[in-house]
Amino acid sequence: MCEEILPGLFRLKIPLPDSPLKYLNSYVVKGDRKSLIIDTGLNRTECLEAMRTGLETIGVDLEAADLFITHLHADHFGLVTKLATDTSQVYFSRPEKELIESWEGFGAMIAYAGQNGFPEEELQAALDKHPGAKYGSEWIPEMKLLEDGDGICVGNYNFRCVATPGHTMGHICLYEADKKILVAGDHILIDITPNIQCWSDVQNPLKHYLSSLEKVYDLKIDLTLPGHRRLIDSHQVRIDELKRHHSDRLAEVLSILEKGAANAHQVASRMTWDIDCESWDAFPVAQKWFATGEAISHLRYLEEDGKLARKVEGKMTLYGLVK
Repeated sequence: MCEEILPGLFRLKIPLPDSPLKYLNSYVVKGDRKSLIIDTGLNRTECLEAMRTGLETIGVDLEAADLFITHLHADHFGLVTKLATDTSQVYFSRPEKELIESWEGFGAMIAYAGQNGFPEEELQAALDKHPGAKYGSEWIPEMKLLEDGDGICVGNYNFRCVATPGHTMGHICLYEADKKILVAGDHILIDITPNIQCWSDVQNPLKHYLSSLEKVYDLKIDLTLPGHRRLIDSHQVRIDELKRHHSDRLAEVLSILEKGAANAHQVASRMTWDIDCESWDAFPVAQKWFATGEAISHLRYLEEDGKLARKVEGKMTLYGLVK
């Protein structure tokens, strides 16, 4: 499906088979000399066919198109190597590029998950089937790295990069002040909450995410263009909802730990999740992985806020209330 949102600005719905997200919103800005494709879809046939059909419909030639990637996740980045040409500029953020350069596989995450109570063999099996492993990019193209505040001009649009770490540490939005639009990637979504995971004892992605929400709150925005689902008319209303969601989550975690110290996997199993399963045991392993990563992000936030203390018993990390 292809639709023109504003003059020269189009949305292509790129299917994400077997995903509850259903599709990726890829945005295309059509220019006279060069066009810009924002986010790509997975590296699979269904995505490539939908992208090519959409580009043909609006008259955009890949030989005259650059690409901008909001963040590293495979549903946004995976198809980039099928779309980039010798004349393409691929815009990306420095933190995401550094993550690619330092990537040594899922081993460290699996070990950390085990320290937080997640059965390692279950997680390994889930990651072997993860779309990021199956449908990621085949190679990494040369990239033009962007920083917060950098500009991209294409057609009648003058975008400014807004660094919004949280969903990933290098997530970037694009803001067009004159048109009052924000291309939000996965920073703000309308009827689902962006997944904020943590797999480190030193990171605090939820703190970054909440700060990033504040960073865009007062921007003059009439329309927010998210990476998934419906467009957003009022970003401030949605940001207030997201902040309340995480406030409620933090309170829930504290309530769970009133019954005694627990590891992140145990905390996740006792949290409230909007998933159609009768019990935690019935959750698909991938959903347990997302949930545990979310639990760790809230535990780390509360720990850094002085409300929780972390201790290691044997090889297991436990969190408890600070008395």
